[in-house]
Amino acid sequence: MSRRRAPEPFLWLLFSSGGLVAAFMIPILLLLFGLAIPLGLVTVDYEHLRAVILHPLTRLVLFGFCVLCLFHWAHRFRYTVYDGLQVKSRLIIVICYGGAIIGTLLAGYVLFS
Repeated sequence: MSRRRAPEPFLWLLFSSGGLVAAFMIPILLLLFGLAIPLGLVTVDYEHLRAVILHPLTRLVLFGFCVLCLFHWAHRFRYTVYDGLQVKSRLIIVICYGGAIIGTLLAGYVLFS
């Protein structure tokens, strides 16, 4: 008799991967696109930047970045509500991971259409 395995290890993998990616990538992207380029500290040829953004590999990396960050948020928010507020409901799980899945689909639509 086989038992159905819980998806918990896979969700923890997405959580830790998303935390790692967010910790390394978000500060760099904020520094570049939020400060350095607008203040003129770094000069950018916008046609070259557009060509890089339109490359399929770049879009795939951005999609992975979005997916991992969304699932990191979902897992962190789920356990914040579960442990911090003591709300132990399946509805919270559905809302958190459902929001991450909807965000993933939305990111895929924006990046690949």
